[in-house]
Amino acid sequence: MDIRSCQLFLHLANSLNYARTAEQLYVSPSTLTRIIQRFEDDLGVQLFSRDKRSVRLTPAGERFRQFVLKYLDDWQQLQQDLSGTPDALAGEIRLFCTVTASYSHLPLILDKFRVLCPKAEIKLTTGDAAAALEKVKHDEADIALAVYPPNLPLNLTFASIAKLPLYLIAPVVPCKVNDLLARSPIPWHEVPLILPEHGPARARLDAWLQHEGIEPNVVAKVEGHEAMVSMVALGTGVAIAADPVIQHSPVRERVRVIDAEFTFEPFDLGLCMQSKRLHEPLMRAFWQIAAKGQSNL
Repeated sequence: MDIRSCQLFLHLANSLNYARTAEQLYVSPSTLTRIIQRFEDDLGVQLFSRDKRSVRLTPAGERFRQFVLKYLDDWQQLQQDLSGTPDALAGEIRLFCTVTASYSHLPLILDKFRVLCPKAEIKLTTGDAAAALEKVKHDEADIALAVYPPNLPLNLTFASIAKLPLYLIAPVVPCKVNDLLARSPIPWHEVPLILPEHGPARARLDAWLQHEGIEPNVVAKVEGHEAMVSMVALGTGVAIAADPVIQHSPVRERVRVIDAEFTFEPFDLGLCMQSKRLHEPLMRAFWQIAAKGQSNL
């Protein structure tokens, strides 16, 4: 029983998704299947039950998962004891991101991080995307999932993990907003707009307004993209939002993307931390895992 096979099993036991585990731990689906089959043959039991819709751990699989957790923990402890660097990959990471990022991008990172650094703890804080860099800059967070800013402070470093398209969205429900949007041409100076208080989304929306020569009819200024989507769903006005925020919103069926005949510059989502902390083993491990494994969503 080798360490790599155990890591693959443990990841699959957490994800319950063969394709996801194969992609995130860089093996082919056929290789992953063979490894699980070898475990099952050696133990003489079925570890996973599968049908067309789901993958589940069997009782024997859960018992083996507990064994593998202890085995990997003992192996890591032995490595640390022999290397003379105890607890190098233990400790706490204070992580900051938006609510949407906490379930659109963060789980893919944490799935791998928990396997490779089982003793590390994540302290997660969520909030407005515009505050992410300030949290890191003022040492209120160790690492943030943030949008790349026009001017990155010299003491911070950034690693891109995804490009996020931006769209203008309008309500689905019949309302004054949709009456205005139905006109040709659209009287944009009359359409009620919901603006971000500040941050990269506000900068992109301002660029569109300037490009079109629109004097906006501002009806609200809001912190947080999730809140803007909710206000649009209520029929308050039109807003700009990143694609993952729209897709993961509980009111996504009540908003629609509208064609502004303008392409907004996408968000460059990535990791941000103080450059001086990249040498710390735990910070570096999280950084490398996240930056290496993400793809555009």
